[in-house]
Amino acid sequence: MATSTFADRPLKTLVLFDVDGTLTPARLSVSTEMLDLLKELRKKVVIGFVGGSDLVKISEQLAITGQPVTEMFDYAFAENGLTAYKMGKQLQSQSFIKFLGEERYKPLVNFILHYIADLDIPIKRGTFVEFRNGMINVSPIGRNASQQERLDFLEYDKKHGVRAAFVQALKEKFPDYPLTYAIGGQLSFDIFPHGWDKTYALRHVEDEGFTEIHFFGDKTHLGGNDYEIFSDSRTIGHTVTSPEDTMRELRNLFF
Repeated sequence: MATSTFADRPLKTLVLFDVDGTLTPARLSVSTEMLDLLKELRKKVVIGFVGGSDLVKISEQLAITGQPVTEMFDYAFAENGLTAYKMGKQLQSQSFIKFLGEERYKPLVNFILHYIADLDIPIKRGTFVEFRNGMINVSPIGRNASQQERLDFLEYDKKHGVRAAFVQALKEKFPDYPLTYAIGGQLSFDIFPHGWDKTYALRHVEDEGFTEIHFFGDKTHLGGNDYEIFSDSRTIGHTVTSPEDTMRELRNLFF
């Protein structure tokens, strides 16, 4: 490698993981079996996660032993890498609001709130727009929905395409905004500047000269929030359907 940060690993390989649906069931905690496997994997390769959520939410899911997630992984990329840690140390971060500007941000949020207000769906809960460092997360049903309500909405959305129609309306309303829309998880979609998808995290690892970068994710289809990094020429992409599937794939590849 270009530097000796990870000289203790036998393979010059980086393995990156999506969080929801890949390392954990959506918005639920990681299993001890997964943590044990990741600990063994880390003896061989460099590991990291790339999540769309902020570090607090990701920590709730992964840090079940009390150890900080920034120490459990060599790289910790929250908000697609806009908040980034390497070996426990924070790297330079970027901000959505700084990029877009208040005068363009306000009409966008106003349109979103009006659209949700007029949306006829079975239930609505709370926190429809969540402002994050590197993006905004939009949920037609609201992020305060219970686990059962999330599952019900996911089935409803599959039939009625609520999120897909919402994204299309935004693209038509703000065609000159340099923004990407990515549907992910069970109940929401992300809005972020072009290039601030999960490939943003890759700029933090370039100086290590990895011979291979593997990425595991469950939303790897076009329009899914893993698609860009999954299909990037710098990565070897793996589509998984659950944490159990991820563990099977890891055992086949590295053990």
